[in-house]
Amino acid sequence: MRRSLLPEAVERYVTSQVTVETPLQKRLREETSRLKQGGMQISADQGALLALIVRMIGARRALEIGTFTGYSALSVASALPDDGKLICCDVSEEWTGIARRYWQEAGIAHRIDLRLAPAIETLGELLRTAGAGSFDFAFIDADKSNYDAYYETCLKLMRAGGVITLDNMLWGGEVADPNVHDEDTDALRALNAKIRDDRRVDACLLTVGDGVMVARKRA
Repeated sequence: MRRSLLPEAVERYVTSQVTVETPLQKRLREETSRLKQGGMQISADQGALLALIVRMIGARRALEIGTFTGYSALSVASALPDDGKLICCDVSEEWTGIARRYWQEAGIAHRIDLRLAPAIETLGELLRTAGAGSFDFAFIDADKSNYDAYYETCLKLMRAGGVITLDNMLWGGEVADPNVHDEDTDALRALNAKIRDDRRVDACLLTVGDGVMVARKRA
């Protein structure tokens, strides 16, 4: 299942020759690719990128909005220290049931707190309980029309120097086509421009996978 705007041969080279992926991660990607919704899964190089960022900033507390079958959470949680915590927000018992199996097999289930509820509710609860500035890293990969709300709340939850990553910010290239206007495309296009001009962060849109926006919260 392709998850990139790269030519197929280049994507295949990146995945099979350059990206380091465990046998467990490969099995999860293969199982997920057989699902009707398998195209929602992040690519192997995206997983490696998320793990690298987590390690680079020394993250201990992380957030994920949109877990699906758990590949991104497996990547992030594996990069956390053993006493680290990743809070995952999703609404599907079915898809996250697959995720739980792989987290358990990887020995990192104790690092993951899965919350099955609308993400905006979970994030609001975290603001009230954990408080602003209490997280180091966030990955947003859920319903696109709510990305702006997720971004704003995650920004409040991030410490200075914390990093927010957002998937699908190129949306198959449709954000670059001025003739395409639908709720998701317009929401992503607007958020790309907003983050570009947001003086609260330092940001860069990467052409990894379907486009990963990386935003570091300024002090």
